[in-house]
Parts: sequence; structure tokens; C-alpha cells
Amino acid sequence: MTARTLVVENDPTDDARRLGDWLAEGGLDLDVLRAHEGAEIPDDLDGYAALVVLGGEQDAFSAADGTPGAPWFPALERLLRKAVRHRVPTLAICLGAQLLATATAGAVERSAAGPEVGPRLVARRDKAVDDVLFADVPFAPDVLQWHRDEITRLPPNAVLLAASTHYPHQAFRLGPAAWGLQFHIECDTAMFAGWARDGAADLADLGIAPERLIAAVDAVMPDLEEVWRPFALRFAALALGKTEPAGPRQLPLLGAEPDALAPLARAPGPEEAPPSLVAPVAPLLSPDDAGPEA
Repeated sequence: MTARTLVVENDPTDDARRLGDWLAEGGLDLDVLRAHEGAEIPDDLDGYAALVVLGGEQDAFSAADGTPGAPWFPALERLLRKAVRHRVPTLAICLGAQLLATATAGAVERSAAGPEVGPRLVARRDKAVDDVLFADVPFAPDVLQWHRDEITRLPPNAVLLAASTHYPHQAFRLGPAAWGLQFHIECDTAMFAGWARDGAADLADLGIAPERLIAAVDAVMPDLEEVWRPFALRFAALALGKTEPAGPRQLPLLGAEPDALAPLARAPGPEEAPPSLVAPVAPLLSPDDAGPEA
């Protein structure tokens, strides 16, 4: 089975970095396509074991006149739809997750809650227990955030896997093998520091001191690796056919024959819990650092 994995890079400041190292450790061969440099999005994923779509500063939604956030986004959305349809293991990060949503009848808008920046916690949802990637993720894992837009409506039949108080759609699965993460797991400190330098004016508007932000990001790096390196290795194993796609777990009954358990399987479906039911999580930055959005 091929280990070739297409990695679509939408922005020169957001490469695969640590995620790429972990996927390579898991046995995948990364074929990086730099769409921001003019590389063409392929028509299909023939010859690829998996697809990874990274983040960027563009908007996933089109402008008022219909102009896409980047010239290659329509082609990338078509590729994402094909990946879902053909059950190609797919991991979409931040902007990538938003494009996965818009490509499949979800919705993305400028967030009414304002930008979300820096180390945060998200809350794993109940449906995650049945998910091949998220089942072993802690209840409130550390993540990194840098976004101003949010997924306001999940695609039909998407399974919500993680949420937070102000941004209820932090992670989801579409079909058995396509995952969208609103947050970043690929960053190292140097990458995030570059974003902080480039976004110094925006951080000032939010009341966030760049030096303290970068220090907070650096401090959480070991915790991020502890959670998301195994996650990436599980994705690599799925892409290589070493594990099965997402599906419900079955609990054995005392004295039951294996075949008698089949009717108890619970098919995954959409989870549309209102934001008020999401357990609040606190940022890792102090209120003085975190600005108006916590």
C-alpha cells in the first residue's frame, strides 16, 4: 500500500512542521504542494494514501462579489469533496478545516466572538469515544489557536468531536475518514513567533503582549506533543491501512456471543449541542494577556 500523502500548503508561514515530522515518523511520505506558489491542485487523489490541508490567513468564504479567498480554493474544495466521497483519510487544519466545511455544505463566517489567539483548551465531546483518532485524546487537550473566522454550521451528518465556549465547532469528522481541526497542532514555537511578529498590530488591538504570548506558547509545547504526536501517528496508521476508519465501539455483554452484539452498534450521527451545554474552558494566558476574547 502506498504511503504517499498529499500536503496542501496554503500559506508560506504555515507549513507542516511538527505535524509533518510526526506523520513521517508514522511511515507516511509527504508530497508538499505549495498552492500559494502557484502549484496546481490535482483533479483527484489517485496514488495517494492520505490528504492533509494546512492553514493560512485567507478567508474560507467568498467575498461579496463571489471572489474566492484564494484562486485555488474552488479546486481544493472539489478535491476535499472527492476525499470525503472516496473515504481517503483526510486531516484539515484551521483554514483547511473551514474549507472542508464549506466544501460540504457547512458554513464559515467572521466570528462574532472575535479572534482566538494563543494556547487554549478545548473540550472533547461524547461522540469522540467512538472515533479512531479522538478516542484516546484527553477530555480537555491543549491546543494552539490563531483564527478570526469560525465554522458556524457543520456539514450535514458531521460528528462534533471537540468544542469550546465561544467557538462550538473546534473539531469534527465527516464520513469515516475526514477530520477538521479549527486549532493548530502543527506549530513549533518559531512558527508561532513569526505569526506574532507579522500580527503585532492585531495583537496590540487585542491587548496581547507578543513576548508573553510566545513564552506561553513555548511553555505548552511539551503538552501539545504529548497529545497530538500520538494523534498524528494514529492518522498515519489509518492511512497505511493498519487501523480501521472511525466507527462505533461495542461493549461486550456477559455471556453474549460475538454475533449477538451487532444490533447494539450505534451509528455515528451529527451532534448539535447548543453552545450553552459546552463546558467552559480557561485560556492558558492571564486575562490581561488574553484580551477581550477568553
